[in-house]
Amino acid sequence: MALLEVNALTSGYGELQILWGVSLKLERGKLTALVGSNGVGKTTLLRTVLGLVKPWDGVVTFAGRDVTHLSPHAKASQGLVLVPEGRQLFSDMSVYENLEMGAFSKRARPHFARNLERVYEMFPRLKERATQKAGTLSGGEQQMLAVARGLMAQPEVLMLDELSLGLAPFLVLELFGILRRLKDEGLTMLLVEQNVQMALAVSDYAYVLEHGRVSLEGPSREVAQNKRVKAAYLGI
Repeated sequence: MALLEVNALTSGYGELQILWGVSLKLERGKLTALVGSNGVGKTTLLRTVLGLVKPWDGVVTFAGRDVTHLSPHAKASQGLVLVPEGRQLFSDMSVYENLEMGAFSKRARPHFARNLERVYEMFPRLKERATQKAGTLSGGEQQMLAVARGLMAQPEVLMLDELSLGLAPFLVLELFGILRRLKDEGLTMLLVEQNVQMALAVSDYAYVLEHGRVSLEGPSREVAQNKRVKAAYLGI
């Protein structure tokens, strides 16, 4: 059984429909990629799954339970955690204080010390800058902090929105290396990403979203070999 399942999800903003019956599954312990061009509804899908955008129709099931209409707070308390596009850090707070905010829920608080040690080991630069204000970090360091804050929340499912956006290539490689490590540790993840080549290289299974609909899905290696995907997204 899938840990997170989205069935025929439809949503939008006002009268503008963005998602048209999107369905996908996240298998436990797997890294699933949702790829596609900018503006096709990837972020809207994440926001709808979390309840930040109200679904018009469809069902979201988490660990066998219907969570479609639960509040974002209730979903987060059950372990559905988002690392949002644009990071959305508390810029006037220190690195340490941002990590504290990540562990705010009852679910996460008992694991604070262990998770703090873990993210400092994973991102040594954050430990070095623990007292520094988040707003003064480089773009790459801020993205590391956003991921670390998500991990502090003790996620059952970690959803990452545009992890590589605006980052230098060497930082992208570093962050995707962290994703591989987390996958090896058994964390269930959904990666929403415009960098299709990197997303397909690191993930187990992939969905291609076009015009608010899933146009293709399958094991990532197979999706990467699809002629249309090669032409449209990989420049081959």
